[in-house]
Amino acid sequence: MARGHVDLPTKAAPVIVSKRALFESLKKIDGDASMKNRVLEMETDFRMRIGSHIEALPASDAVLQKFNTSPFVLMFYSRQKGYKHVSEIEKDIIPAKVFSSMETSAGRMVETVVLPRYGWEAVPSKMHSADSVLDGRKMMKNGTFKAATLKSGPRCLNDEMAKDIGIDVLSHASAWADNHSANKVEFTYGVLYGTKKQSNKKDWHILRNIAERVPAKAIVSPCRGKWDIAYKEKNTLDVNATVRVGIEWWDYLGGKDTWVELCVALIRACIDPGTPRRVAPAYVIRDLSDILDLSGLPKNYNVALLQQSQYEWLLFLARHFCDGFSD
Repeated sequence: MARGHVDLPTKAAPVIVSKRALFESLKKIDGDASMKNRVLEMETDFRMRIGSHIEALPASDAVLQKFNTSPFVLMFYSRQKGYKHVSEIEKDIIPAKVFSSMETSAGRMVETVVLPRYGWEAVPSKMHSADSVLDGRKMMKNGTFKAATLKSGPRCLNDEMAKDIGIDVLSHASAWADNHSANKVEFTYGVLYGTKKQSNKKDWHILRNIAERVPAKAIVSPCRGKWDIAYKEKNTLDVNATVRVGIEWWDYLGGKDTWVELCVALIRACIDPGTPRRVAPAYVIRDLSDILDLSGLPKNYNVALLQQSQYEWLLFLARHFCDGFSD
């Protein structure tokens, strides 16, 4: 199988986020005017876009066929829940469809809102053009053209897509350089959340597909056992291609605290402050109480950007960018 390729990097180390460091980052953002303003701008943009996006989801006149449900899953789940009427299972079908429908479009919304705040351009979709594979780009003063193809999650790629992206990089790198008067192309396959440990490893095969089509003498740094490749195009153009997943991508885009800024903006846009709970609820998901545990946070911790009831949402979001917490 492809994922067992001999040159595939060894098992990725887990990404562990320190809860203490996470809340220190929040404190830093809260006290920095430029970072804080960026968060508030993203919040406003998200609020405007989320309203119109939700209105485009399944309407009251939606028909069953649009939901692509398995009759077997529906029956087994109904047995498990003890349902007696179809109206009961319908209440579960609609949220499940909403989540799956929103995955790609929500990712695209994040790209559109966030990239320009860090000096990148969100690339509009254009079929049959050199830029059709790109979701983001940035021309650097040092002559480097940065280009990115972005996916919303770590398991969104299949073999055919990995092959196509690799071929697109090879086919269009020279055009990207020419169009932007660049002397180097730095391509990223970026994933908006998750970790390399959670990846299905199809992303690495983008690099393999490049390596298999570039003359051996043109490869400057092979992708054997690692997540990047560098080669020479026509003996003059330097091309790098790298896989960056989750926090790696956001660090590359805007610096160390970028992913935390994104999380804070999303919480402010989506979650209204409430009254803090005195007693923790009994969660069905086994590790959720540990994930949301705030007992290590100093009692006098206070920031303006988030209220106390919203702190658990920061942990909830952050867990999607790592493999576990420390502290």
